[in-house]
Parts: sequence; C-alpha cells; structure tokens
Amino acid sequence: MGETGEITIVCNHCDRDIPAPNIDLHRVHCARNLEKCNICGDMVPKKHADEHFLTTHAPVPCSMCKETIEREVFDSHIGETCPKRTVACEFCEFPLPAVDLPDHQEVCGNRTELCYQCNSYVRLRETYNHETKCPGSNTRAAAQGDGNGRRRRDVNGVSNKRLFFTVAVTGIAVLMGSLFFQRKP
Repeated sequence: MGETGEITIVCNHCDRDIPAPNIDLHRVHCARNLEKCNICGDMVPKKHADEHFLTTHAPVPCSMCKETIEREVFDSHIGETCPKRTVACEFCEFPLPAVDLPDHQEVCGNRTELCYQCNSYVRLRETYNHETKCPGSNTRAAAQGDGNGRRRRDVNGVSNKRLFFTVAVTGIAVLMGSLFFQRKP
C-alpha cells in the first residue's frame, strides 16, 4: 500500500511503487524510455544515458599530469596525490611541483643560517632541533618551531629578506645569461 492508502505494485524495471491502476501504462513507458545505470543504479532517460555516464562516472584526464583519474577520486588527486600539483618548500616556501620537492628540499635543507643565539651556522633542516638544544637559546627561541621538525618563519622578516634577495640575484643572473648567450643571426 502507498502512503495515501491505495494499493501499489512494484515496477520490475525501476523498482518503484506504482499505483495499481497505472501499472500497465507505467511499465510500457518505463521500459521504453528509462534504463538503469549499471554503475550507480539511477534510472536515467535512455536518450541521456551516455551523457549521464560522461558527466557522472567517466574517468577524467588530469590537466597537470595528463593521467586519467576516476571521477570519484579526482579532487583528492588534484589536492593530494598529483605529482605535478604545486607545493611549497618547507624551508624557503618556494612553490614547485610535488615530484621535484624531495630533490629541492635535499639541497635547500642543507643551506645554513647563522644562529644569533650561539653564533654558529645551522642547517635549515636541523633548525628546530638546534633551537631546542641551543646553549644560547631562551624559551621564546625554542618555541619557534612547529613541533614537527619544521621551523617557523622568522618574525622579524630576515628569511623573507633573504628569499627576496635570492630571487633578485637569480633574476639578474638569468637576464645576464640571456644577454651573453643570445644567438646572433
């Protein structure tokens, strides 16, 4: 029985409860015009079945890595697993493709900065551990890391100035290189 108290019959094509007086007409219409999606089980008009598959279930090509990804995991691929997604280096905050990050951080983490507490040079990858064990550190300096072995950016902007300087020098070097090595016809 339906919600209104009338007798219903389940359509063997779409599995919906149909009022008994309408079942014959419904079955003909349902079988002729609708089909069940093999993937999600939704009833889709036959003329829109291909469109339903393409917009709902078909694999999608990733515009960054050119790999074909299942639609249901596409968002996590773009945000978390695509090797060409842009990520920032934990040491210099330079954006680069995720596939290049380990090699970059291997070099970048080996750069050194002067510890103003003990006047020794410390590798960037060892900054947090150094700050917690530095003989000249105070409580504020030890709290600069984020607790995961990564250092927090300097509050006074020294690292930002160094990054700006590095980018400027690199830009000048590229400009000079392009001028000196320019091919002349």
